[in-house]
Amino acid sequence: MARPNDPFSQNIDWLTLLLYLGCVTMGWLNVYAAVYSPEDHTSLFDMSTNAGKQLMWIGTTVILIICVLVINHTFFDTFAFVFYGFMILLLILVLFLGSNINGSRSWFKFGSFTLQPAEFAKVATALALAKYLDVPGINLSKQKDLLYIAGIIVLPCILILASNETGSTLVFASFAIMLYREGLPGWIPAVGLAAATLFILALVFAKLYIFLGIVVLLVLVILLMPRYNRTMPNLLGMGLVGLMMMGYVAGVDFFVNNVLQKHQRNRIKVLVDPTIDPLGVGWNVTQAKIAIGSGRLQGKGFLEGTQTKFDFVPEQSTDFIFCTIGEEHGFIGSFVVVALFIGLLTRIVILAEKQRTKFARVYGYCVAGIIFFHVMVNIGMTIGLMPVIGIPLPFFSYGGSSLWSFSILLFIFLKLDSRRAGAMWR
Repeated sequence: MARPNDPFSQNIDWLTLLLYLGCVTMGWLNVYAAVYSPEDHTSLFDMSTNAGKQLMWIGTTVILIICVLVINHTFFDTFAFVFYGFMILLLILVLFLGSNINGSRSWFKFGSFTLQPAEFAKVATALALAKYLDVPGINLSKQKDLLYIAGIIVLPCILILASNETGSTLVFASFAIMLYREGLPGWIPAVGLAAATLFILALVFAKLYIFLGIVVLLVLVILLMPRYNRTMPNLLGMGLVGLMMMGYVAGVDFFVNNVLQKHQRNRIKVLVDPTIDPLGVGWNVTQAKIAIGSGRLQGKGFLEGTQTKFDFVPEQSTDFIFCTIGEEHGFIGSFVVVALFIGLLTRIVILAEKQRTKFARVYGYCVAGIIFFHVMVNIGMTIGLMPVIGIPLPFFSYGGSSLWSFSILLFIFLKLDSRRAGAMWR
């Protein structure tokens, strides 16, 4: 008879595990390709290179995964708020004791080993949200409950933003996917999407055109409204919404030029106009697109990427790892990677819908949302569709904090799912 907490005797979803192993293996090989030098002939197992170090991270990740699978499933539910509180404490401490790396004070450094609490804060926040929403009587249509949930999400965001980690802060917006599934009123994400759309339009088009567009839109809405809804309060309300939209558009320039930091302004300018300063602020995106485009259909071949070999793309083994995939494996390789992520995300959502407890379902959707956001933004920024905000590609980008956090995030869910599938616990 299998032992109750034997990780190999539990009903782990093997399809999800295979997709995970595929991502990690391809990621390791592409980290090696990104740092490979024909002159040095370094091997996959050379611990002085990023590829060798990544292999070490993979090994330690296996230990963490076993620990997660051995722990009783009730542990994550019982101590969810404890994890959250501990991560908040680490986010505060890193502001004072952390090391400054690339302009961000968000790392604890222990010799050659670095750890970024912001990566693990996503896991803790997902657990805290699942715990809170699992309380009977919680309703996302109630203002009080929404304020509590907003507080759980916003608190780590403020601390991460204080350490100058804008990219990691934006990832917390991914929890909106889970909240919408759990009953968040539709007008809230609609307002968010409208605000994002107007922000982009205000950067691309003249303000006058946008104002005219808002007026035309309001007129069309009024004309299509049933006559009995054309009351004075409704019309005045729509007029107020129109004025608020115009005021928001008018304030975009002030926000960009006076609130955002210089490097953030530059990233937005590059997104709006990719041809701006190709040898300066636009260098990363320009070279990334050249690398991916040069791969064409089948790619140049493993370890044959010229953009990689001559270091044209900065941070190619971390934030811009997708450039290596596109250049060396072409459209086919890029399609395979995207298909892997689509398969993984689809499987997570399917499993989340099958959960018997709300805690597990909410957590599953948090996992799917976080991975989706990372994949969308990371790949999008390498092809010029998203601003460069410096977040890793899950399971592919080089780095211990990233690999550890995403693996823990995923395998906590697989542990919870194994309970549904009939795993034996005592």
